[in-house]
Amino acid sequence: MSRIGKKPVQLPDKVQFALKGDMIFVKGPKGNLERQLHPAIELSIHDDIVEVKTDTNDKKKVALQGLFRSLISNMVTGVTTGYEKKLILSGIGYRAEVKESNLILNVGYSNPVDFKIPDGIQASVEKNTEITLSGIDKEILGQVAANIRDLRPPEPYKGKGIMYSDERIIRKAGKTAGKD
Repeated sequence: MSRIGKKPVQLPDKVQFALKGDMIFVKGPKGNLERQLHPAIELSIHDDIVEVKTDTNDKKKVALQGLFRSLISNMVTGVTTGYEKKLILSGIGYRAEVKESNLILNVGYSNPVDFKIPDGIQASVEKNTEITLSGIDKEILGQVAANIRDLRPPEPYKGKGIMYSDERIIRKAGKTAGKD
């Protein structure tokens, strides 16, 4: 059995949880989220507790049980507190700014990169080099942050590029470092 899948999800007072057919609906103070439920997974809702169950001990179904428990937990956390990711631009002349629903990045290319921010994600820039992304859907937020980082990933010699705030870049020695 899945250890994570066995743990029930506690619903806060402000959250409304609904299951209609094979769709899960979660509504909270920050917004609404929905997700389709896999047919091998069953949900039981009672007393503000959601339990995720599966009918067999098949490895794939048990894995789906843990997956959907985590997805439901992430949906509940998203509509109550939301999620946030921070990116840092490191390099001479690297800077960012937000214009309407676009993120304009000057990251060493001959022209600025215009990145369209999807609906449901808010972006802000502090000190021209720190990008803060926030939203209620953890999956979309992580994908947007990864797409922005892929525009100029950090390189190992000088550390220039776009990196997560908690990311540690392992630096390499240059050619002249090994010579005596």
